[in-house]
Amino acid sequence: MSDIHTVAFGDVEIEVLVDGSGPAVVLLPSLGRDSYEFDPIATDLAAEGFRAIRPQPRGVGTSRGPLEDLDLHDLARDVAEVIERLDAGPAVLAGHAFGHYVARVLAADRPDLVRGVAILAAGARRFPESLTERVAKCSDLSLPGAERLEHLRAVFFAEGHDPAVWLDGWWPAAIVAQRRAMAVTDKESWWTVAPSPLLDLQAGDDVFRPAPTRGELTGQFGADRVTVVLIPGAGHALIPEVPHEVARALIDWIRVLP
Repeated sequence: MSDIHTVAFGDVEIEVLVDGSGPAVVLLPSLGRDSYEFDPIATDLAAEGFRAIRPQPRGVGTSRGPLEDLDLHDLARDVAEVIERLDAGPAVLAGHAFGHYVARVLAADRPDLVRGVAILAAGARRFPESLTERVAKCSDLSLPGAERLEHLRAVFFAEGHDPAVWLDGWWPAAIVAQRRAMAVTDKESWWTVAPSPLLDLQAGDDVFRPAPTRGELTGQFGADRVTVVLIPGAGHALIPEVPHEVARALIDWIRVLP
């Protein structure tokens, strides 16, 4: 069972789940999702001698704080406070989809706290707006379950994986705040910055990352900075689909970091 900590600063309280001991790996969830779905990955990391740290974003679990007028730098600061208060730096950050935005902004803002950034099922730099619209329907709890399942299957899950596992686990207030934070943060201010090594862990059937875009980060930062790993048979959801494969890729990459 995870140890539960509360990191408080100002008018913010962040719930943090911690498993294991050793070098820190900070796991950051996707848009509007909680950190519980990282359970099997945290268990695998702990078994391999790492400390898995899972901050719940504001508006998720018992995490509290203002949700208006946030940008990605504010959300990154929440994670920075967790790393500092738990004496966990420099840490590896592993951000799933939206979580990788927070991870990369934190790496740009506080490179002293970051050993490396693992990018888990990140979308391409640009993808069709229609996908964003379908994601909104996946998380719209007012829609019938059957309709949401159709969208979940189309945009998140590869064939052979059950999209019903994501009917729950959405936090509406966090979704609104995180979308606004993305919208008001200048993407160019962090997208072109990579002060630490990157693991670009891609899902083979991710509609947000079609094959022609798989070399984007390598092209931006070079093969000496970016390690690309492709997991076939997984979609944009990735974490609930193939958690042990994700953990294995993370562990193998971390062990060769400087």
